[in-house]
Amino acid sequence: MTLEQGLAFGILFLALALFASGKLRHDIVALIALVAVALAGLAEPAELLSGFGHPAVVTVAAVLVVSEALRTSGLVEVVVRRIVPLTKTTAGHIAILTGVVALASSFMNNVGALAIMLPVALATAAERGRPPAILLMPLAFGSMLGGMITLIGTPPNIIIASFRSSYAGEPFRMFDFAWVGLPVAVAGICFIALGAWRLIPRERKGGVLPEDMFTLKEYVPRYE
Repeated sequence: MTLEQGLAFGILFLALALFASGKLRHDIVALIALVAVALAGLAEPAELLSGFGHPAVVTVAAVLVVSEALRTSGLVEVVVRRIVPLTKTTAGHIAILTGVVALASSFMNNVGALAIMLPVALATAAERGRPPAILLMPLAFGSMLGGMITLIGTPPNIIIASFRSSYAGEPFRMFDFAWVGLPVAVAGICFIALGAWRLIPRERKGGVLPEDMFTLKEYVPRYE
């Protein structure tokens, strides 16, 4: 192993360790790795920032813009008001929330779809008197399942499409992933709604009210 190879593997393992520790934000870790590569001379200066112009990066940024536009337009809130009457049973409540977030994350960033649906889940949990915990984890899985349906649903799909375009000359189209992603998403939502939520540990399903999940008392200094 050459010195350059050793430095490259060392920077890679350091970045992975920092990612796993969670002590630093992921973007900070990425910048640290970029600076380390530059200082070690492992890449030409002109190539250090070339990744920011990659089609996958630009597409992900565009998806985030579309996600914010959908959030501020109020379109999702209109849909939510129509599904509230369908949350009478626990299974129906989970099914409708995971289904809506999966549909939303198919056409927008899955993190953005989850951020939009999170207040809805908490509000409907309070209205129905159900612990938020039985809704939040299914909601997270629903957003990931929906992201597999379309090209723009999740960044890995965009990256794979760009690589296929580079090596095969033709990228994946918008709904090419749906042949596999849609059946998997439907099966996953059915599994979650029909009983998987019961596997959540008992201590996680306590009757904590949504308004008690976010308190400021521990963060507000008191002066006496």
